Amino acid sequence: MDQAWDYALDLKNFHRTSHAALLVPILIATNARVRRLQYPQPANDGVFPPLSVAPSQLTEAISFLVKRFTGELLDGPTWEAGPYSPTPTIVEAARALYAGHAVESISRSDAGATNLSVTSKYLSGVIDDARNRRTKVICLLTGVPGAGKTLVGLDIATNHMDPANELYSVFLSGNGPLVAILREALARDQVDREKALGRTLRKGEARRRVESFIQNVHHFRDDCLADLLLPPPEHVTIFDEAQRAWTKEKTSAFMKQKKGRADFDMSEPDFLISCMDRHEDWAVILCLVGGGQEINTGEAGISEWIETLRSKYREWHVHLSPRLSEAEYGAGLAMTQLVRHPHVVWNEALHLSVSRRSFRAERVSDWVKFVLDLEMEASRTTLSALLPRYPICLTRSVAAGKRWVKDMARGSERYGLIVSSQAQRLKPHAIDVRAPLDPVHWFLDDKLDVRSSYYLEDAATEFHVQGLELDWTCVVWDADFRAGKQTWDHWSFVGDRWQRILKKDRQAYLKNAYRVLLTRARQGMVIVVPEGDDSDPTRNAEFFDATFDYLKDLGIPTLPQHAAPDVASI
Repeated sequence: MDQAWDYALDLKNFHRTSHAALLVPILIATNARVRRLQYPQPANDGVFPPLSVAPSQLTEAISFLVKRFTGELLDGPTWEAGPYSPTPTIVEAARALYAGHAVESISRSDAGATNLSVTSKYLSGVIDDARNRRTKVICLLTGVPGAGKTLVGLDIATNHMDPANELYSVFLSGNGPLVAILREALARDQVDREKALGRTLRKGEARRRVESFIQNVHHFRDDCLADLLLPPPEHVTIFDEAQRAWTKEKTSAFMKQKKGRADFDMSEPDFLISCMDRHEDWAVILCLVGGGQEINTGEAGISEWIETLRSKYREWHVHLSPRLSEAEYGAGLAMTQLVRHPHVVWNEALHLSVSRRSFRAERVSDWVKFVLDLEMEASRTTLSALLPRYPICLTRSVAAGKRWVKDMARGSERYGLIVSSQAQRLKPHAIDVRAPLDPVHWFLDDKLDVRSSYYLEDAATEFHVQGLELDWTCVVWDADFRAGKQTWDHWSFVGDRWQRILKKDRQAYLKNAYRVLLTRARQGMVIVVPEGDDSDPTRNAEFFDATFDYLKDLGIPTLPQHAAPDVASI
């Protein structure tokens, strides 16, 4: 049933000549008994829920539908020739790339979206030029949340997976959940594809193949530590979320405590560049940079990469996105110093400006930025443009929020519960951020698995979902990040009480955590700001009310309050 529904939704969303048509998925079960047909009504977008029929009832069903519902006559050849422009999730895109599809075949090409193929072709040209001229190059690619930075990196890596090829590449990320999910998804997909061809492939072997080109950046670092002179086998390395690489202080502390190297005095960007610099002939580093994405203590930001290049690697050629000078990337001072670097190239192809996470509303990331920057008028204006195609709603009931995402999702569209890692006072609502969560099961398993996101029992945090996406999200907002009169108040729950966060870097991490949470949904989200409880000093109503009022004042529609009671009140 879900598969039939998915086909109809795929046509509606991504096939241009199906956008305005009524679409009825019909499931014909070979051995189904003849029963009286129950005809569903279409949703607002013209897609019907699946209709189940016995084989002998197909003619009856089609005849009834054609008579009952009217629409414009479709010309067969014109309809068939309509362009198909999908917007896959990062997991779907990775599967397609790993199976040999080109990035052009899985990316949108409409005028409103940045053409990823332009960026991929630019980077491929840089790599070819570096190899031919025997030079060392670093590229810094920027993009808004969901713009396709990871997709570009995977495209480069999957094009060069052969270790015997001089262009051999590796995709590196410090995002453990992302690495684990991509590896498992690709391994499962490869096993299934081999099975469809009548061949057997053990999942362990499939995993080993995938692990060779998608690695955790810390494992790559450890391999380079084993021999400080030997260059890595790869000439091309792609560092996803490069702004999250560790500072010198955090790296040195880790090396001393975990590796027994008390004399290590390099930041992670410094060491990673030095590893690639061991190549005597040529090397290319691609840094994928997100703005406002640092969410953990000790993350250096992109300025550390730039400062390292300026001070230690002046012979390297540097290709930069012009947007790195913008405030959200935090590279302002370092950028001014890099102007004097002898080999700098600026190119707009290294910036992805349009979010591709939501095929319904590309300006979601803009709206989130306005919300978090307390720019109320800009938030209201942007929201009014979003709501017709991208539902955003507000409620005080966790149960109502869960019901909303379940009701909105159709077919196999994935939904889930997400919260800040600092949201420690949601336990009365059966949400405990300290409970272990396996992101592989949460993101990849189906509706029948209690560990999957579909069950809405386990809440993922910003650390689990960064770089990934769901179709629908239920974001539960705790008292760690509270709306004040003209600013946000930052809190951490320690022991038995809330304590103010005063350090600027930790305040930024908390704000960025909510930026991540609010930009995960492809199709829509519900924001839950629970009611407080004045009998509990850790959940006073005043801790939540100002945030709810602020979001409501922005024009976010509220859900009816006749929802089922939350767990805490049963």
